[in-house]
Amino acid sequence: MHSQFIKNLLLLKDVLVDNVCHFENHCEVHISLPIRPHICPRCGCITKKVHDYRKQKIKDIPVLNKPLCLVYRKRRYKCEKCRKNFYENVDFVGRYQRMTLRLIETIIERLRSNYSMRSIAKDYGLSPCTITRIFDCLSYKLTKLPEVFSIDEFKGTTDKGKYHCVLVDPTKSSVLDVLDSRSLEFLLSYFRKFPDPDKVKYVVIDMWAPYKLAVQQAFPRAQIIIDRFHYVRNCNWAIDKVRKRIQQNLPYEKAKFLKHSKKLLLSRPHNLDHDGKIRLANVLLIHEDIRLAYILKEKFMDFVNSSSSSEAEVKLSQWLELVKQYKIREFSYLARTILNWKQEILNSFDVPYTNGCIEGFNNKIKVIKRNAFGFRNFSRFRTRILHCCS
Repeated sequence: MHSQFIKNLLLLKDVLVDNVCHFENHCEVHISLPIRPHICPRCGCITKKVHDYRKQKIKDIPVLNKPLCLVYRKRRYKCEKCRKNFYENVDFVGRYQRMTLRLIETIIERLRSNYSMRSIAKDYGLSPCTITRIFDCLSYKLTKLPEVFSIDEFKGTTDKGKYHCVLVDPTKSSVLDVLDSRSLEFLLSYFRKFPDPDKVKYVVIDMWAPYKLAVQQAFPRAQIIIDRFHYVRNCNWAIDKVRKRIQQNLPYEKAKFLKHSKKLLLSRPHNLDHDGKIRLANVLLIHEDIRLAYILKEKFMDFVNSSSSSEAEVKLSQWLELVKQYKIREFSYLARTILNWKQEILNSFDVPYTNGCIEGFNNKIKVIKRNAFGFRNFSRFRTRILHCCS
């Protein structure tokens, strides 16, 4: 009864449980297989003649929070016709392996989490080098690009440079590939290796010029879309720069009041309560540039909330005229940036695609990187990201 319970617990087909040993740091289960007819790999004859036995220790999935070792009494058969000796067939461990296939599969699945390889190794009673060897067997290769994909960069710690590039399918919320550079030359050579460039219809990017140039040259029929988050952020930066500029020339008490009003200036009026609106009115009285900058910010947000590119174009033209009229230098600089990317920004109003999921993946990449205390090997870093985020 006890043997049958252990057998059911192990979930190994046709295995005979001979003994169970509990130690302080691990458990051992002694197992064997019943004698069965085997086909000789040399001549094809069937034999049941046993030549000898050997014991092999095989690591398995932990039980009772302890590493489990299967002590397998493996059998060698002898072919009575050609005299060849060979081991019996087993389906729970691969050839030349010292751990069960299900343990390898469990580790590969666990590697999809944000945990470091050292942490996973500790949980399964293995060395970090063993986890690394299992992980290095994984391979991801992108063979074709979808109709829609997004590009963004993140800061790396590998031997390939400061910034890496991530490609994401926004329709499926999955990472397509990770590139070791975001330079124009590298992106062009990478994109040009894919077949059917005309099948790419939309590419979502931020306002990094090499992305635009690479997409225009590699996918001439694709529509470039600037992610909404980036031009809204640029507007927020503009009004915050105005706040900092004015703050420098104010008396201490007013400067302190303006310093703590950053969030207030970035808020929309309809999101403020009564006290917030009174406080905002007091902030706008501090300096004329603050008041004008807030008006420009609000007009810009009205443009951002347009329901179509045609409506957005009208509102953008009105906003640009206000910028010329008010002559706030931070917003004049923003206006030049918006004009440089005008068509790509307007494209974002007619399609539902954004880089929103990329920002989520970038946060996950930061956690992976932090838990591993950085990655020096780019290839391994790339595979880990794809394994966790695909």
